[in-house]
Amino acid sequence: MSGKGVKRASPGASTEKNPLGDVELTDEDAAKLNDIQKEIARTELLLERRAQEALYPVYEKRRAILKGINKFWPVALMNNSMFALHAQHNSDQVALSYLEDVWVSRDTKESRCFTLEFYFKENPYFSDSVLKKEYKWSPGPAAAEEKPDADGLTGSMIDFSWERDVEPQATKINWKDDSKNLTKLHPRVTDEEGDDMPAEAGSFFNLFEDAEDPFDLGVLIANDVFPEATDYFLGRAGGEGIDSDDEEDSEDEEDEEEIDLEKPRPKKQKQA
Repeated sequence: MSGKGVKRASPGASTEKNPLGDVELTDEDAAKLNDIQKEIARTELLLERRAQEALYPVYEKRRAILKGINKFWPVALMNNSMFALHAQHNSDQVALSYLEDVWVSRDTKESRCFTLEFYFKENPYFSDSVLKKEYKWSPGPAAAEEKPDADGLTGSMIDFSWERDVEPQATKINWKDDSKNLTKLHPRVTDEEGDDMPAEAGSFFNLFEDAEDPFDLGVLIANDVFPEATDYFLGRAGGEGIDSDDEEDSEDEEDEEEIDLEKPRPKKQKQA
């Protein structure tokens, strides 16, 4: 065997050319892709509208059943971890215990926009029997000149943008007493550095009295909790529930920590 060493190639000398680096998109192909994307968006919107129309009478039938189940909606809502995070004040939960019905009324022209309707029985907090949160469709001026096609769709609907075309509305709550005014007791706290997201969410009821919905809580309720309400009530939606296997694994982990006392514990991460 020769004692001479093998000469190593210098770094990068054998680097192969990227086989995908010479891909180019012509203007013609770009236009074709843009057209087909619009067609896909139009088809998806049409299917979504038809689904909402078909589901409406089913939701009405469900609504009648749910009204006979005590505290159905407070339980279903609180079983969503994100909602529960925004209703963590005990006073919020007590006020929500008077909630009897939740309904989502879709805009007849733009079904992605809606009004949340929370129906309450007599309670010590406010005199309103229903609290509403509207997400109003507000397209640009050009939309007024558009003519809908055979399916009732226009170009602005296909080019819909939630951030641009929707304006959340505020609703005044008639609080019975300042000591029960939850939005006053637990207001939203803005970030001193001018961040768009509040530093503190405060009471859940700020969702109604503040126009903006920075946490998209209303969207969560309308598009997630409302259609899956039964599963949320039963604790089996969104992976919220803990099954027996998970509980056993948790117990095993606790046992290991108790037995292995010499094992160093991991450092806690700092909260942002």
